Amino acid sequence: MRTRTSALLAAGGTAALMTLGLGSAAAHVHVTPDTTGAGDTALLTFDLSHGCEGSPTTALTFTLPDELTDATPTAHAGWDVKKVTEELSEPRTLPNGSQVSTRTSAVVYTAKDPLADGVRDTFTLSVTLPEDEGATLAFPVLQTCTEGETDWAQVPAEGQSAHDLDSPAPVVTITEADDDHNGGHGDDHGTPAGSDREDAEERDDDTEAAAIAGYTGLGAGLLGLAAGVTALIRTRGRSRG
Repeated sequence: MRTRTSALLAAGGTAALMTLGLGSAAAHVHVTPDTTGAGDTALLTFDLSHGCEGSPTTALTFTLPDELTDATPTAHAGWDVKKVTEELSEPRTLPNGSQVSTRTSAVVYTAKDPLADGVRDTFTLSVTLPEDEGATLAFPVLQTCTEGETDWAQVPAEGQSAHDLDSPAPVVTITEADDDHNGGHGDDHGTPAGSDREDAEERDDDTEAAAIAGYTGLGAGLLGLAAGVTALIRTRGRSRG
C-alpha cells in the first residue's frame, strides 16, 4: 500500500512539474512574420494570451532593433497607439538614397480596458527588413500590467535557445532575398504574370472560339429553319393545285 501511495505521489509531483514547465513555455510573446526575405516589407504579428502572473495587461511597448529606422503600427480597436522616436548620433542613409536623422525606437499600445489574463490578442507592425541575410532581429516587448510588469527582452547566448530563458524576446531571422516578393502578381494593369498570363490568354482564346462556334451554329440553325419553312410553303402550294 505504501509503495502504491509513493508511486502515486511521485507521478503527481512529476505531472505538476511538467504542467509548470509547459505553462512557463507557453507564457511567451511570439512573433509571426508574413515574410523574412532580406529587404522585404514585412508584417510582423505579435501575439500573447497571458498577463503578468494573472494580472491584466494595460500596455505593451515594442522596441525596434537598431537595424530598423521605422515601423508602421496597425490600428487596434480598444487600444491607443503611439510611436516613440529618438535622435540618431549621425544621419543614416536609407536604401532609396534618402537620409534620416531620427528613427522610431519603439511602438507603444495602451489598453483602454485592461486585457484579461488568458485572453489572446495580436498586434501587427509593418517594417522594412534590412538586407543583411542571416541576421537575427530581436524585438523586446515590455508588458505592463495592473500589477507588475514583464520585460520580454532576453536573447539566447551561444549554445542556448529561447526555451532556456524565462522571458525571451521575440526574434525574426532574415533569410535570402526573394526576387518575386513584390509581385509575381502581374503588371500595373492587373494582368496575371508568368504562367497565369498564359492561362488567361488561353481562356480568352477558348472563349473566342466558343463564341465563333456558337454564332456558326446559330447561323446554320436559322438557315435550316428557313429551308424548312420554304419547303412547307411549296408543299402546301402543290396540294392546293
